[in-house]
Amino acid sequence: MGSKLNHFFFVAFRVWKYRWLSDCSRISGQPKLFHPLLLKGKGKISFGKNVQIGVTNSPNYYSHYTYLEARNSDSEIVIGDNVSINNGFSAVAFSKLTIQNDVLIGVNCAIIDNDGHQLDPNQRNEGDPKSAAVFISENVFLGDNVSILKGVTIGKNAVIGNGSLVTKDIPENAIAAGNPAKVIRNL
Repeated sequence: MGSKLNHFFFVAFRVWKYRWLSDCSRISGQPKLFHPLLLKGKGKISFGKNVQIGVTNSPNYYSHYTYLEARNSDSEIVIGDNVSINNGFSAVAFSKLTIQNDVLIGVNCAIIDNDGHQLDPNQRNEGDPKSAAVFISENVFLGDNVSILKGVTIGKNAVIGNGSLVTKDIPENAIAAGNPAKVIRNL
C-alpha cells in the first residue's frame, strides 16, 4: 500500500501538476512519463514513438522535472523515436533543436540554442538574443551533466563524456569530453 501512495503523491500527482502548468499548445506525440514534464512557449514540440522522460532508479527522480521550451511561434523542438531522457533535463529553443532517433541523455543535461540575453550590456534586456539551431544525430549518448550550446551539431554515434560543455560540432563516431568538449578518441 505504501508504494502505491508514494507513487501517487510523489510521481503521479507531480506529473499531473506539471501537465496542468504547461502552456505550449502545439504538441504532437505522447512520451512515456516517469518524471514530470513542463512544456512551455508558443512554438512546436514533437515527440516520436517510444520517447521516455525520466528514469525511476536515477538521481533527482523525486525532486526535479524535465523542462522543454519552444519560445517563439516559429521555434521548434523535435525529438525522434526511441529517445530516453533522464531526470532533470532542460532544453530551450528560440530557433530549432533536433534530437534524432535512439539518443540517450543522462541526468541534468541542458541544451540551449541561444545566448539567453543580448551580450551587449546596453541591450541585455531587449529583444531576442542570437540563436542557432542545435542538431543531435542518431544514436548519440550524452553522459550526465552535459551542456550543449547554440549552433552545435553532434554526429551520429558520438559519445559526450560526463560534465562536458559542448560549444563546437562533434564529428560522428567520436568520444568527446571536457570544458570545452574536445574529441579524445574515435570509436
